[in-house]
Amino acid sequence: MKKIMIIGSLNIDFVVEVEEMPEAGETILVQSYTKIPGGKGANQAFAAGKLGADITMLGAVGGDENGTVLLNSLKSANVCTDYIKIDETENTGIAWITVSHAGENSITVVQGANRKVDKAYIDKHIEEIKKTDIVILQLEIPLDTVIYAANLAKTYGKTVILDPAPAQRKLPNELLSCVDIIKPNETELQILMDLENAEEDLENSTDLLKKQGIKNVIVTLGGKGAYLNSADGTKNFFPSEKVQVVDTTAAGDTFTAAIAVKLADDEALSQAIEFANRAAAITVTRKGAQSSIPSLAEVKQAADNQA
Repeated sequence: MKKIMIIGSLNIDFVVEVEEMPEAGETILVQSYTKIPGGKGANQAFAAGKLGADITMLGAVGGDENGTVLLNSLKSANVCTDYIKIDETENTGIAWITVSHAGENSITVVQGANRKVDKAYIDKHIEEIKKTDIVILQLEIPLDTVIYAANLAKTYGKTVILDPAPAQRKLPNELLSCVDIIKPNETELQILMDLENAEEDLENSTDLLKKQGIKNVIVTLGGKGAYLNSADGTKNFFPSEKVQVVDTTAAGDTFTAAIAVKLADDEALSQAIEFANRAAAITVTRKGAQSSIPSLAEVKQAADNQA
């Protein structure tokens, strides 16, 4: 199996459940909150580990209890955490997540130690980047670092996967030209392309992304499934499995990790998407971020049940 590296964020998630998402200016009372290991980078690393990958993570936590919780969670999923920075001058990143009974969520992130994932830190671990095969990046660490790491990875011939969240308009071509696979959801696609109805014309909007140098575009569409506009021009829709949605918090992260896991096994991108759809479908039936992510055995069992 090829090696995977995640370069990204680590946060502790404080999750509150509400009947309906609050309107602007509205105050809602809740009974309690749940504290769960999260962060897009850490979620993806955890998912890759649970799905059987040879996975290493680069990122930063504070020298506090939350940082210890995050590191222990990753280790429990067999993620190599040897190179994660522990910054005694910063607090570990925190995310406040509001989840409705319909499974919708909104997330507010305090970056904390994630801001310390800088170019100097990446330079310190270039040898580890050279040893890996697939590098996954998101946008919860400084954008300059994401661009720098993507360029380094591409220089060394690595497959670069970008999960463009939280989405930003007009990402620089310097970054996009290094990306082999980009995986926005439908909302992120609209923000990336600055289009009002990107989902209504997936072919055109993903073609526009590819013109910026990206080889493959995968758009996740929630309960509808996923759309692929591939490097060879093939365009396919992959329907998702129908499940009872409880919480969508880590579904996208599970999907991204699952894609990388199957590519690390030298499977075709279409097969990887089918596997990722199945893994994400399990994730949304459970509460929380890392606590909702399935193991490889669970995904295989789900496939057997459908056969």
